[in-house]
Parts: sequence; structure tokens; C-alpha cells
Amino acid sequence: MSIEVRNLNFIYSPGMPGETVALSDVSFDVPDGEVLGIIGHTGSGKSTLLQHLNGLMKPSSGEIYIDGQCITDGKAKMTDIRRKVGLVFQYPEYQLFEETVARDVAFGPKNLGMDEAEIEERVRGAIGLVGLDYEEIKDLSPFELSGGMKRRVAIAGVIAMGPKILILDEPTAGLDPSAHRDILAMVRRIHDEMGIILIFVSHNMADIAALSDQVIVLSEGAIALRGTPAEVFSQRERLETMRLGLPPAREIVELIKSKAPAFKSEALTIDEAAEDIRSYMEEARG
Repeated sequence: MSIEVRNLNFIYSPGMPGETVALSDVSFDVPDGEVLGIIGHTGSGKSTLLQHLNGLMKPSSGEIYIDGQCITDGKAKMTDIRRKVGLVFQYPEYQLFEETVARDVAFGPKNLGMDEAEIEERVRGAIGLVGLDYEEIKDLSPFELSGGMKRRVAIAGVIAMGPKILILDEPTAGLDPSAHRDILAMVRRIHDEMGIILIFVSHNMADIAALSDQVIVLSEGAIALRGTPAEVFSQRERLETMRLGLPPAREIVELIKSKAPAFKSEALTIDEAAEDIRSYMEEARG
């Protein structure tokens, strides 16, 4: 499984007074099993790009290939593409609507025409994968759950369809710190256990640094930076011109380096920064 995006362009209201270029000559590849983080200021084109990747939006020009199949030439069967590419919108819990958790998670597999035995197996597996107990919650109303649990159920509904690519738009947005950590750990577990491509958008630079193999920075619809988290977050001045910051751990590291030039660290996470600080202190003590 792979994703190839070639020279993707999208214009809202073309030829009208409100014409807006949302995506401009966007090209990138995502190999099998990779985690791609996407960042950018509000209005940079992130959500528009995500909706192109599973065929919800059609580009003004350019091509997208999913596992070698072009999904932008009008020949691809979109139901097959959306079976492969699962998209979870921001605040997916607002899209829950069934009477019970089990029925909500089963909605997608039913629409794919699966038989009852396979649907139940998919629902059980998806609910377990997001860290919930099937027997405990299957008959509960999703509206009785906490915000974090609702989000898990919504994500389980997409996982139950068995995607090979999972796209998450701000998966931790609006959650309290505890639920935020739980969802982040859940996302990591889903990727590791399913072995799928994971693409996610986040304004949280710590999440991007912790999860991503590669990072794309969008600015005014175009790719401004791309590379590993270490490569992207080494470009502090460029990020600041796009009104983006560094992960908090890196901010701490940079502050220490400004006061203690002998301190060498490129840490992006709290654990990495703590280890580098510990090593520096031990060396300083001799």
C-alpha cells in the first residue's frame, strides 16, 4: 500500500470573485506503514488535502494514486477507495447517531455489505483496538460516554471497515490532558497493530514530533517544508514566518542552549530532553 500525490491543485469558486487557491502544486509520497504528520496555520489547506486523499473532493488538476490506482481520473470506484482509506474528521464524536455503541461502530461494515458474523467480529475487534471493553459498552448509548470515549467509538467505526490507510484530522483536539494522552497512545497502538499508513493533522507540535516519521508543512496551499521531525523542527525561523512553533521540549532545549552553549541537544520530546539534560549535568559534575 502506498500513496502518491502528483502536482495537486484545487481552487475554490474558480472564475468567481471569491476564487481561492486552496492547494498549489502539491506532490509527495507516503510508503507503506509510514506515519505522516501534516502541520500548517489555519487556512493553509490541510483539511482540503485530507479530503482529496479519499475522494471526497476532486482536484482542479493533478493526480492521486492509492496503491498504484489513480483515484482522480474518474474511473476509480469510490466505494472501493473509501474502504481502503478511512477518514476521521475533527470532532468525530459529533457524528455519532445510533442508539448503541455496537450499532454505531457496525454502521460502516453494514454499508459495505458484510454478513452479520463478519460485522460482529469487526465491531468487537475495532472496539478492543481503541481500548474499550466490548461487553461493557456495546449496549450503551454513545451519548452517555465521556468525550474521550465518544471519540474512541467514532474512530472504531472507521477502523471496523478495515482501512489500509487511516487519516485523522486533529485527533486530540479539545480533549483534557488525560484524554489527550490516552488518544495519542491509542493512535500509536492502532498504527503498530494494524501496520497501516497513518496520516494525521495536528496543531500540537509535541504530537507531531512524537508520532511522525515524516512531516509536511503547508503554507498557503503549498508544501513549504518536508522532512523528518528533526529536519523540520530545525527550521525554527522558517516555521516562525508561517506562525508555527516548536514542540515544547525543543523550546526548553533551545532556551538551555542559549544560556549554556556547551549543552548540545536536538531533542523533540520531553523524554529525549530529560535524558540529554541528565547527561549534560553528569558531565558537568565530572
